[in-house]
Parts: sequence; structure tokens; C-alpha cells
Amino acid sequence: MSLVGSYVALSKPLVLVFPVFLLAWLRFGIGGLAMWQWLRKPASEPALSTRTRALLFLESFLGNFLFSICMLFGVSMTTAVAAGVVMSSIPAVVAVLSWLFLRERIGWRSAAGIACAALGIGLFSLQKTDAGLAAPADGPLGINRALLGNLLVFAAVVCEASYVVIGKRLTDGLGPKRISAIINLWGFALVTPLGIWAAWGFDFGTVSAPIWGLLVFYALAASVWTVWLWMTGLKTVPASQAGVFTVMLPISAAAIGVLFMGERLTPLQVLAFGIALLGLVLATLPGRRRA
Repeated sequence: MSLVGSYVALSKPLVLVFPVFLLAWLRFGIGGLAMWQWLRKPASEPALSTRTRALLFLESFLGNFLFSICMLFGVSMTTAVAAGVVMSSIPAVVAVLSWLFLRERIGWRSAAGIACAALGIGLFSLQKTDAGLAAPADGPLGINRALLGNLLVFAAVVCEASYVVIGKRLTDGLGPKRISAIINLWGFALVTPLGIWAAWGFDFGTVSAPIWGLLVFYALAASVWTVWLWMTGLKTVPASQAGVFTVMLPISAAAIGVLFMGERLTPLQVLAFGIALLGLVLATLPGRRRA
């Protein structure tokens, strides 16, 4: 989740250079080249059922395709700090979905962590202005660009929460590497028509070497490293508890925005992130064993 937060923030300079659909297409393409060998079916793995195939498609459609589009368009209209705070609602959304679809019981520690994440967002919303936001400007349908950007980031939150819950189902029968490769391939297939359209008139010669390097890091982090790490963890961690770890996403995104992009954290935002970290500690501390 720390890696996800870093590439969410670092995607902001990338969307200033690449059209969103082209950036998503390049991401899936580079990721596919990096893990094409992971597509091979292990001898010990059962054949994919119709239900598993449907879940793999949904995992990619929601967690890769829609998440990338909503997140990339969203961060292009708002700041990394604001996007990070909106994304701290992921634990609460994951908990609700895991209760609805996985019938997982939410313990008091996980509930406390979720409450802390929600409280952090509430504190942030008390601040009427965000020092890091660009000057207000109307976007599509006359909606303020910053507001629209935050709404798109929240849509990405719902996609990411669905990704967590569906991933928990998938790890019951598939290995993390194969899941990562298959959902990346689906993402590449879904975005290819839009990617080709965006690439048609794009001048690749204007892209500098540092931006190409940042693109490679973004692609590997988004398609390979984070997916494999997440799916490996989900094999043994309940989805509702894993969702609490997503508070590292906004913290990491905000840290990148402050350290490398010149954005500023206000004292209220620092307090909001501190409460979110407290929730992570509460949810993950080992409980006492009963005799």
C-alpha cells in the first residue's frame, strides 16, 4: 500500500506529459512484458472455472482498468495530498464490502481502525481551503475541477475496495503471480483501443529520459510489485483487516507530494494522518490469547 501511494502521487507529473489512456496502456504493456512468464499455469493448479474467470475479469475491470482511469483523471484535477486523504476512506469501504460479500466479522480492533480512518477524513473536510490545490476552475458540466477530481478519486476508492474483496476470493485457488499476470492482461486488453487512439497523434520524441524512467517505475509498481505483494498477503489476512493497511496509501501519497512536489501539509492534515496511523496500530496489534 505504501508503493501504491507513491505511484498515485508520482502519476501526477506523468499525466502532465501523457494522455490518461495512453499512460494506462503503457503501464499495462510494460507490466505484461515484465511478468509474461507468470501466465503459465502451474501443474498443481486446478483448471479455471467459469466463476473464477468471471472474478478475474471483474478484478481487472474494477481494480485495474476503472481504478487507473478514475485515479489518473482524479489526480490530474486535484493535489496528491487531497487525493491521499480521500483514499484514506478505503478501510471503511473494504470493511463494508467484506461484511456484505464475504460475511467476515469485523472485530473491535478493525472497527476502531476503520473509525480512525473516517475521523481523519472528517477532520480534513473541516478545512475549507487546501493550500496545495490549483486555482479553482470549472471542469466538465460546470463542476469545480478540484471537487470533480476528489469525486473521481473516491470512485477509485470504491474500485480499490472491490479489488481487495474479490482478490480474497481469488487467493483461495490461484497463486499470487498468476493472478497478477492474468488481471494485468485483462487490463491491457480493455484499454488497448483507447490507448491506440491516444497514441495516434502523440509525439513520443518530446518525452524526456527522466519521465520514461518514472513511467517504468510506475508500471512495475502498479502492475507487478504491489499486486503480487497484496495477493500474497491476502492468502492469510482477512479482507476487512487487510483493508486497514490501505491507510498507508494516503500517507505515502501525501509524503511524496510534500517531499518531491512542493505541496504543503497543514497541522489539521497532520492530525488527520496521525489518527489514521493510530487506527492501523489498533487493527494490527496482536490480541491476548485466552487460556
